Amino acid sequence: MTDARVPDTLWFTRCPVPTATGVAADRGWLAAEFAPDGIAVRSLQDAEPGADRAAHYTHDLPGLFREGGNVPALWARSRGQSTRLVGLTWIEERQVVLVAPGSPVRGAAALRGLRLAVPRHEVPIDFWRAMALRGFEGALASAGLGLDDARPVDVPATGHSGQWAAELDALRRGTVDAVYVKGALAVESARRAGAEVAVELDALPDPVHRVNNGTPRPLTVDQELLDEHPELVDRFLAVLLRAADWAADRPEEVARILGAETGAGAEGVAGAYRPGTHRTLHPDLSDARLDLLARQEAALRAHGFLPGAVDVRAWADPGPLRRARLLLASGATAPSPVA
Repeated sequence: MTDARVPDTLWFTRCPVPTATGVAADRGWLAAEFAPDGIAVRSLQDAEPGADRAAHYTHDLPGLFREGGNVPALWARSRGQSTRLVGLTWIEERQVVLVAPGSPVRGAAALRGLRLAVPRHEVPIDFWRAMALRGFEGALASAGLGLDDARPVDVPATGHSGQWAAELDALRRGTVDAVYVKGALAVESARRAGAEVAVELDALPDPVHRVNNGTPRPLTVDQELLDEHPELVDRFLAVLLRAADWAADRPEEVARILGAETGAGAEGVAGAYRPGTHRTLHPDLSDARLDLLARQEAALRAHGFLPGAVDVRAWADPGPLRRARLLLASGATAPSPVA
């Protein structure tokens, strides 16, 4: 340990999607790892009322680990928040462009000239809007087109509750022709709305066309914690790697955990996550993933979501994950409290 005072609490936050953090939390492994040190490990999502849950987006909380969408992570870093990128995952989470029941639109090329729903939420970083723009951009690019070849339409989300509610309502009313959605709850929402799939982004062969908020998904950590207590960061990451190893052999358990994390039923989980998702939770900092994140950064900046540039490679620190792998291999992490 360094001379800096050891924190009494480590925080973690994750998006309601497949993550090693969610698996490790479900198994009780994070709390067990640090309990002998007298360090509590707490989830931002489960904190008592009054906790700064906005830190999930701003990362403005000492001792915070975050595994979630790249739009808020890049936004926080671009605003000067002191974080480090210590891992990236790539998990295919169903992304589709939907059209109204009976619409003849099929395929990315058919989006030319259509009215595309682009939501607007009254939040500090509108990742919903960013996802829609990037989803449509990826679909159009796969057909050699750009956003200028379609007609993006602002859809105010105020007054609507539920994910994708404003866009699906606009589709039902006929004020837009196509809506981008992703994830487990989107599968269920689309079924309820009777919407039909025009473009399956997951079926596009080039991963560049699937780059969005969750692809790739960053794992970030508070810079001060990493500077002052790198061994705590290494141990935390070792637990996540162990959770990813455990998940790789247990698809049914991962599906159960995903249901709890996403709030979706079995149909939504099965429809959103392709077979083999349970084997894709390991983070890395490969050149391929860093390049894809750099593409996302450039696109977000071009759309005005980032107040400043983020040098993705300078932001990344491969040291903690490398040391965590060695730590896990040595068997030094705490034994699992749950079989």
